[in-house]
Amino acid sequence: MFRNFPMISRVVYGRGCFEQLDDILAGKRQPGRDSMVFVVDDVFEGADLADRVPVRDSDVVLWADVEVEPKTSYVDEMTDLARAAAGDEPAGIVGIGGGSVMDLAKAVSLMLTNPGPSADYQGWDLIRNPAVYHVGIPTLSGTGAEVSRTAVLTGPEKKLGLNSDHTVFDQVVLDPDLIAAAPDRQRFYTGMDCYIHCVESLEGTYLNAFSEAYGSKALELCREVFLGPRTPESDEKLMMASFFGGMSIAYSQVGVAHATSYGLSYVLGLKHGEGNCVAFNHLEEFYPQGVAEFHRMAEFAGVDVPSGVTRNLADSDMDRMMDVSLGMGPLWENALGPAWRERMTRDRLRALYERM
Repeated sequence: MFRNFPMISRVVYGRGCFEQLDDILAGKRQPGRDSMVFVVDDVFEGADLADRVPVRDSDVVLWADVEVEPKTSYVDEMTDLARAAAGDEPAGIVGIGGGSVMDLAKAVSLMLTNPGPSADYQGWDLIRNPAVYHVGIPTLSGTGAEVSRTAVLTGPEKKLGLNSDHTVFDQVVLDPDLIAAAPDRQRFYTGMDCYIHCVESLEGTYLNAFSEAYGSKALELCREVFLGPRTPESDEKLMMASFFGGMSIAYSQVGVAHATSYGLSYVLGLKHGEGNCVAFNHLEEFYPQGVAEFHRMAEFAGVDVPSGVTRNLADSDMDRMMDVSLGMGPLWENALGPAWRERMTRDRLRALYERM
């Protein structure tokens, strides 16, 4: 049976479109239920962007600490804060920040309407109740979190997303002005997340014309951004590469780099984009052309990708890393086919990790 997946209901794109946010949200406010909860990266606290967020008297701002990637415990804490400030079901949740804030906002919007802790919903299609109205406004581009059906979280036992049709944002605001000031190194790592998952999608066994159309265009835009001079149009191209890249895996999947980076992030605490780069840096046997081009992009950007991160790792930590990685069945199947368990043994996976 073909997947009948959801897409974002509303998208506004263009430089300066962030200024339309108040008008966009106004249509979702109702008498007695008019509070919006803004989940904003705390890097913007006291910055110009904070003053531009259209907060009304009934609204609340939750400053999100995403120095480490969101944990299920943090989602539960933020959900309690949102509920205490705005009632059981506020008019909406608005996430403003990078991929981690996008995932945090999506997760909170889901947990306001689904009982129990968020760790109970780590997996595929475990969410039963629709989320409250939720809006994504990226200030970094590359992860595709603004368009995906996943909120990636680290739980007590695994790093795995809340993968659900209900996770997808109802509204996305894509303003290239918001990503212009991103630090160069952070811009590279988030952009490489897009590049890497496009390579994995385009070379995967799940490939189809739908995912190929989006993935090919995203890859083309990544090459223009990361192998060419920085121009005023670079941010516009990177923002659309992220959007198209996220769409490319809606009807496909990622692969070996993401499957192994989940283990790296869970055990070593590496952020998602950096973990993908650490992994992809050593995956020539799976993606020879992509890895070679990635090396050129890193050199062009002047970024030295960390290496040796698994050196002297305890056997218990290596086992945990492999357990998390091998739990990502759909990713491995996309990369290696239905018989992936025979091809990716624990010994082979351990050898991959030891290279990193």
